[in-house]
Amino acid sequence: MSAKRGDRVAPPARPGHWEARFATSDAAKGWEDLCRVARSNTWEAWIVVTERPTTPENPARQHRLKDVYGTREIGGRVLDQWHYEVTAGGRIWYCPDEERRVVWLTLASASHPKGTE
Repeated sequence: MSAKRGDRVAPPARPGHWEARFATSDAAKGWEDLCRVARSNTWEAWIVVTERPTTPENPARQHRLKDVYGTREIGGRVLDQWHYEVTAGGRIWYCPDEERRVVWLTLASASHPKGTE
């Protein structure tokens, strides 16, 4: 998804932290929705997943997904898929790529993902 005039500017990765990228266009759209409805919580989520994507301080809010959702193929590589609870319904799913130090956002939604209910 290419940026264009009027788009929000995303911050670059901080030195020593992970870079966040969208794995899908739907994740990019969902991210914008989350930013609109829960700006503060979404900012906190961005900090957490770019600083410590696989070492949760709050396992109830951030954990690895299981079963069919536990992994995802991105760029020909199978990566573990994680979950971060942004709000009571809002979620981010992401895949940390340790080798590249990139966190791939696979889902961002202001409402709970239907497939996991």
